[in-house]
Amino acid sequence: MILYSERDNHYSHRVRIVLAEKDIACEIREFDIEEAPDDVLSISPYHKLPILVDRDLALYDTSVIMEYLDERFPHPPLLPVYPVARANCRELMLRIEREWCPLVDSIISGKLKKANEKKTKEELIQELATISPIFREFPFFMNEDFTLVDCYLAPIMWRLTSMGINLSLIHISEPTRLLSIADGGVSV
Repeated sequence: MILYSERDNHYSHRVRIVLAEKDIACEIREFDIEEAPDDVLSISPYHKLPILVDRDLALYDTSVIMEYLDERFPHPPLLPVYPVARANCRELMLRIEREWCPLVDSIISGKLKKANEKKTKEELIQELATISPIFREFPFFMNEDFTLVDCYLAPIMWRLTSMGINLSLIHISEPTRLLSIADGGVSV
């Protein structure tokens, strides 16, 4: 199994967290997207990383890669057993993907004008502030157990400082397990 990964990309980071949490032996080949070989990028019709190759299977969508790994290596499970709880996790992952990732991607790109960058950061701060009470209720994001939702959220939380967003402004007082997984628990 080979993961073609972009070192500083939060989408690739998600997959690396899944690999680490499940202790999956996988060769990780890291590239800057500009330097990735054409034969690797041609695996994906979108010419983006991450890409997971497992025997005759090649996957290029982060969500599909993460769920594939969770199903192929079922222990520990990263999605709840019960259908309602599993559906709730998928809804949260979709929300992060559709609402928060575009904000993060815009900020990280460095292509925003100052006024737009400030507005985008404020919007991300507001989104994160709405979830902050949840961190007091559960040890992980909306759950007693570590799930794929945490794999989506941890790389974003880990990058907040580098995006110029102060975590104390969001009043998230206890995401310590989540941040330790994103920071020390996995090679970023």
